[in-house]
Amino acid sequence: MAVYQIGVNRLTIASVQEIINTKQQIQLSAEATERIVKCRHYLDEKLSKTEEPIYGINTGFGYLQNVKVAASQLTQLQHNLLLSHACGTGEEVPRPIVKLMLLLKIQSLSYGHSAVALSTVQRLVDFFNHDILPVVYTQGSLGASGDLAPLAHLALPLIGEGEVWYKEEKAPSEKLNQQMNWQPLTLQSKEGLALINGTQFMSAYGVYCLLQAENLLAWADAVAATAIDAFDCRIDPFLDLSHVIRPHKGQLTTANNIKHWLKGSELIAQQGKQTQDPYSFRCVPQVHGASKDSVAYIQSVFETEINSVTDNPNVFPDEDLIISAGNFHGQPLALTLDFLCMALAEIGSISERRTFQLISGTRGLPPFLVKEAGLNSGLMITQYTAASIASENKQLCTPASVDSIVSSNGQEDHVSMGANAATKCLRVVGNVERILAIELITAMQALELRRPLKSSPKIEQLLADFRALVKFNETDRLLANDISQSVSFIKGNRP
Repeated sequence: MAVYQIGVNRLTIASVQEIINTKQQIQLSAEATERIVKCRHYLDEKLSKTEEPIYGINTGFGYLQNVKVAASQLTQLQHNLLLSHACGTGEEVPRPIVKLMLLLKIQSLSYGHSAVALSTVQRLVDFFNHDILPVVYTQGSLGASGDLAPLAHLALPLIGEGEVWYKEEKAPSEKLNQQMNWQPLTLQSKEGLALINGTQFMSAYGVYCLLQAENLLAWADAVAATAIDAFDCRIDPFLDLSHVIRPHKGQLTTANNIKHWLKGSELIAQQGKQTQDPYSFRCVPQVHGASKDSVAYIQSVFETEINSVTDNPNVFPDEDLIISAGNFHGQPLALTLDFLCMALAEIGSISERRTFQLISGTRGLPPFLVKEAGLNSGLMITQYTAASIASENKQLCTPASVDSIVSSNGQEDHVSMGANAATKCLRVVGNVERILAIELITAMQALELRRPLKSSPKIEQLLADFRALVKFNETDRLLANDISQSVSFIKGNRP
């Protein structure tokens, strides 16, 4: 099995996907190990020679920054920090995202500016490699002093506290230690703060959403192309000439994708078509393309973030400096997570409009795409469902990043609310997937109602694959099952 070396190359969204999809093990590279050991040694030497207060290392935290803590109590200080900050509540964070949190926290600590012990980072590596996933909760982070509450829950099992998922069982960390023959770690100065400061909750959600977004954007083009053919649309809006004179990359890519999907279609080649198509069909390159370009920018922000040191204070052994700064502040992520919500919500919005057009009983298609409409309601209510979800997405697109509530008795007086942006972004991702699944049902139904004419070989193959799960709708049946199967089809396949 391939082993990914932490601390050699930059993480990218693509490399994270490969690590997760191929279930790669990870290990600290020699370079990362050297950096971690050097930084820890520097801090130990520093503390042995000074009694000056250094924030978070021999002082209290936040508003309690001026409270000096005796050297004999520094270990207890870090232990208490994890316990007191583990204030998460709400639903459990999905386990795939918890695994990403572990990976991204290890990556951040590997740079040697956090002064954690090598044994601490290695235990996190062991968690990742053994699929030991701490129980973390969705609510509790302001996205500014790092993701304090969720990262505290992520770190609790290191000291024998909290709960973990292991081998499909949720168990107390004490039981895990018995199974693995481990002893709880005794944290040294600064370690607890290094573990709970950072943006890995927001970052993990963002990476996960970006991985899902890549598949959804590919499906959006495939489903739109099917709908375009099923609605008897023109090929003109996808020809190169109009796009090279407005050459946004995403627009050019989308137009080419649509042409590729439609190549060889009998339907698109028909004569006597209407002079123009509705915007939801005609403007697919412009709308889908804008979302693609937005996602590309958002990805660049997250790829910078997941290769950064985001705890506080930052320790610089070579410069003999310990700097208390603000790399834990999640504003870059809060803004882009809100942006990702909007970019993906628009994919759902235009998809719902195409569904509406397909069931409208125009262009030679029967109302609601069913024979004997009246006796049968056909796909009427699928559009209601899509409309409901599209409307929910509009509500979820209210930006979290413009909000702030003062915390820590005024010391932490501006926060990003990026954690809220992260959790609602995941909801938008799921919603768009369901909207596209509904459009896929309607587009495939309409396509078969065009027989004997056929679409392109590529779309016809997609139809055949889809029909293995969702059959043609002859008469009314329980459509919730069809929607669920269509969602599964999108999840399980790459167009």
